[in-house]
Amino acid sequence: MAKSSTCTTFRVRQAASQHKKTNKFFCSVFDLHYLCNIKLICMKVKALIILYLLINQFLMAQTPLPKHEVRAAWITAVYGLDWPKTKATSAEGIRRQKAELLEMLDKLKMANFNTVLFQTRTRGDVIYKSVYEPYNSILTGKVGGDPGYDPLAFAIEECHKRGMECHAWIVAIPLGNRTHVNSLGNNSVTKKRPSITVPYKREFFLNPGHPDTKRYLMDITREIVQNYDVDGVHYDYLRYPENAPNFPDRNEFRKYGNGRDIDQWRRDNITEIVRTIYNGVKSLKPWVKVSTSPVGKFDDTTRYPSRGWNAYKSVKQDVVGWLGEGIQDQIYPMMYFKGNNFYPFALDWKEQSNGRQVVPGLGIYFLDPKEGDWNINEIERQILFTRSNGLAGQAHYRMKYLMDNIQGLYDLLSYELYTTPALPPATPWLDNMAPSTPKNLQVTTDADGYIHLRWEPSTDNDTKNAPMYIIYGATTSSVDTNDPANIIAQRVQGTEYIYAPIFPWNRKTRFAVTAIDRYGNESESVQQGQ
Repeated sequence: MAKSSTCTTFRVRQAASQHKKTNKFFCSVFDLHYLCNIKLICMKVKALIILYLLINQFLMAQTPLPKHEVRAAWITAVYGLDWPKTKATSAEGIRRQKAELLEMLDKLKMANFNTVLFQTRTRGDVIYKSVYEPYNSILTGKVGGDPGYDPLAFAIEECHKRGMECHAWIVAIPLGNRTHVNSLGNNSVTKKRPSITVPYKREFFLNPGHPDTKRYLMDITREIVQNYDVDGVHYDYLRYPENAPNFPDRNEFRKYGNGRDIDQWRRDNITEIVRTIYNGVKSLKPWVKVSTSPVGKFDDTTRYPSRGWNAYKSVKQDVVGWLGEGIQDQIYPMMYFKGNNFYPFALDWKEQSNGRQVVPGLGIYFLDPKEGDWNINEIERQILFTRSNGLAGQAHYRMKYLMDNIQGLYDLLSYELYTTPALPPATPWLDNMAPSTPKNLQVTTDADGYIHLRWEPSTDNDTKNAPMYIIYGATTSSVDTNDPANIIAQRVQGTEYIYAPIFPWNRKTRFAVTAIDRYGNESESVQQGQ
């Protein structure tokens, strides 16, 4: 045996030596067998992957995507977490700051998002020219520094160009730590309106128990809604600090408690702010959606405890009461959880929604290994769960992780979960009357090969807003306007549209146009072939 082994070893070494001289491929019989097995395994794995992709594609094709669904992303301005990275201190700085935002909006558009939650007020400072609070220093590097353009107007205009809604995201109660407040100087609300602010645990807050707080927040809201064409106002941190029994509002409680216990009084204070803002917005522009982002669990459910972290008890948000009273159009609960900390609580929101739109906020930042290292399958399951259980959509916190394509999330959305456009769901409790059907659709081919669509305008019962239009296209004899895959363009202004397909093989030959109002009510279609 030893001799045979020695001879074999010699022959292998001799062959290896010969291989070096002749530069020809060599392997032992064992190595060749091993390599063949590896090759066979690889072929089987490849075949299984192809089979999986084919099955997945087939299943996706059999499960049509919804035509109406909120697909939202939060764009965070505080500390420049998402935007901006460049300071607007020169013409080039302005151009680059705008370009950063446009890149984000283009990415959202390409992935068929339809709602942008754009941070407009951060911590007692703002990103538009306000008579109440100064510009955020993140724009120019200087508190109150004018960026040389209006970032909020720019964001709204560019969102609308891309067929997306833009909601002004307003951080309500926190005003920042002492360093931040001092940096605002005399422009800080703590100096201008000290009676409605309080210090607590090294930070400053608006005091929800002071009656003037709701008026102050409504003043800011009114300024935005009157001066900008926002589609919604979205309030964040409209709540007390978590588990704060010693919040310094005892003087106000003695004045305004009226026999209630302090927990109920605090809940009523937050509700009164919500009510004031909702009614105030509807008196200005009733189509503007009013929403909040409450803590992700309302309260304990019958089967699952909230583990001491919920909206109702921990931060005094009676969100179910708001929904029941009809003083919310949407809520975006911050459901940055997984497993049984997500699914039963999402159903709880749905069951208590009173027909309003519940859009769970998904904690996509937990896909980052530095944050939580979730598996991407968790986010996929949550999206599919919200769809199968009739929730209004999803919101992604936050934009950076979409831009970074964390764990391939952006690709998953683009190529599997958001492959077709979606319209924001209608708000029939505000208005349920659709515009009239557009008339006399004309389809012509221009000399440059582009297809030109023209039609006669629609009319609507909302006299303050001319209807917008949705363009559909197909290669069939009739365009199915219930199929979101046929949507070519949304929020089209005017009565003409130039269709220029990117890929000739996807060229549509028959077209349909519908009218849609600011409440999401859509008319019947007018159709015409090429």
